[in-house]
Amino acid sequence: MRQMSGNVARAAAIAVVLAVGAVACGPDDSGAKNAGGSSDGKPQKGGTLSVLNNEPQTDFDPARLYTSGGGNVPSLVFRTLTTRNREAGAEGTKVVPDLATDTGKPNADATVWTYTLKDGLKYEDGSPITTADIKYGIERSFAAELSGGAPYLRDWLVGGDKYEGPYKDGGKGLASIETPDAKTIVFHLNKPEGEFPYLATQTQFAPVPKAKDTGTKYESHPVSSGPYKVVKNENDGEHLVLERNPNWSEATDAERKAYPDSIDVRSGLDASVINQRLSASQGPDSAAVTTDTNLGPAELAKVGGDKALAGRVGTGHFGYTNYIAFNPKVKPFDDPKVRQAIAYAVDRSSVVNAVGGSSLAEPATTFLPNQKAFGYTEFDHFPAGASGNAAKAKELLKEAGHADGLTVTLTHSNAKGGPKGPEVATALQDALKKAGITVKLQGLEANDYNETIQSVSKEPGFFLRGWGADWPSGGPFLAPIFDGRQIVKDGANFNTGLLDDPSVNKEVDEINKLTDLAAAAPRWGALDKKIGEQAVVVPLFHPVYKRLVGKDIKNVVISDWTGVLDISQVAVK
Repeated sequence: MRQMSGNVARAAAIAVVLAVGAVACGPDDSGAKNAGGSSDGKPQKGGTLSVLNNEPQTDFDPARLYTSGGGNVPSLVFRTLTTRNREAGAEGTKVVPDLATDTGKPNADATVWTYTLKDGLKYEDGSPITTADIKYGIERSFAAELSGGAPYLRDWLVGGDKYEGPYKDGGKGLASIETPDAKTIVFHLNKPEGEFPYLATQTQFAPVPKAKDTGTKYESHPVSSGPYKVVKNENDGEHLVLERNPNWSEATDAERKAYPDSIDVRSGLDASVINQRLSASQGPDSAAVTTDTNLGPAELAKVGGDKALAGRVGTGHFGYTNYIAFNPKVKPFDDPKVRQAIAYAVDRSSVVNAVGGSSLAEPATTFLPNQKAFGYTEFDHFPAGASGNAAKAKELLKEAGHADGLTVTLTHSNAKGGPKGPEVATALQDALKKAGITVKLQGLEANDYNETIQSVSKEPGFFLRGWGADWPSGGPFLAPIFDGRQIVKDGANFNTGLLDDPSVNKEVDEINKLTDLAAAAPRWGALDKKIGEQAVVVPLFHPVYKRLVGKDIKNVVISDWTGVLDISQVAVK
């Protein structure tokens, strides 16, 4: 999410909400070592995988889907130019070829990217996949009636900001996407974007044959380029049934294992019901997983006392940070010493306990998540220890002219149990009181809360916030929050500190030019450290996700990219 408009940031924030959570247990630590496998334990094809989800898999159209939402069910039907490496842990943060032969060839300044398709690619009906189909699939994502997907291309592609989609362009198409032949596609960008291969994993890059496009009705039966095809879509994704695509070839797809014969996705279920069914693992639920439902503290306590259940729980991380946000335009937060005092006073242990304890949250002193792919660089500019440094906070307040203490208002969400809810707010209130800071709490309902904290004109001085990235890099983490050119005065704004530091903006541009992602990562980390000195945010914690799988599930793989169990790797029997 780099160098983007308010629309991009808004969509990304929605994606973050949908993307939370995961299981991270492999075939050796799953509780079902032989499920879906042969006598030697190797995964085998066959059976039906059940997916039990809370969030419905709505708008099942590659133009409308936000890839990091809805687990990874879409990747079973829609292949894209590139995809994430389907490996566990840090290896899974790498981008690899999918429909394309490589991850893209950039020109000298990364403003032009060229891709070549593999041989033998086919749709579910046996017809060949061409670059014209990929170009058309991207173009239709610009249509207003098919909005909802990741909107980076509107910002990045030359002419993308004015394009309205193929239904209104009179057949002209986007000139910035060229298809000189059926296997070559070329993208022309407004500015250097070294991470274009990451963007090419989004579902907007899935091929759509123009002759089969039915507009808003396409979601009921999209044409599959992946290992499964849609055979049923009831109530806009409430019940989705996938069966094998006979024209998908393993020879062209090194990433998706596609072990089950069919996949039955049911959503709109209550979280407690999902966990109860996975726990019991009776009938079809023994071969079930969830891609969006975590175990809560009470459920974890129960699982901890059951060795068999504990063997079916794994841990996953999605790159996300919960933090305190300041608006330096509002007094007394215009004074850096006041912001620093609050940073010293924070009791991260009590905050972690407020969201369920150390099993579900890790204390954070950096904005970037503690994963190498993001460029994580360890630092703590305002060391508060585990329980806060009230003495140092009082010292800074005195220097700022508040020797007798300070009264401030903390705005939070009224959503109980949430990372921005009253429990976290109360924990901060108690900690800051020790430093002589009286905190009044202002709770807002969800819609009012989001509207307030995302508005430059309404933004309070002191509030709770969270942010995640669409792919594992420091770019989509730091740019929307700290790049001054990302401040949106007439829409959803995410640069909460209204930071417009020319040196920060320049470094964002310089890193964006790098196509060597390994070289870019430490520079994002260094930029995080530099920004952190200004105390426009106070990182609080990174969430940890705990998930159950059914007792007959084998080959569970979870990467640090999505933090979600990878359905394309699971075997059942």
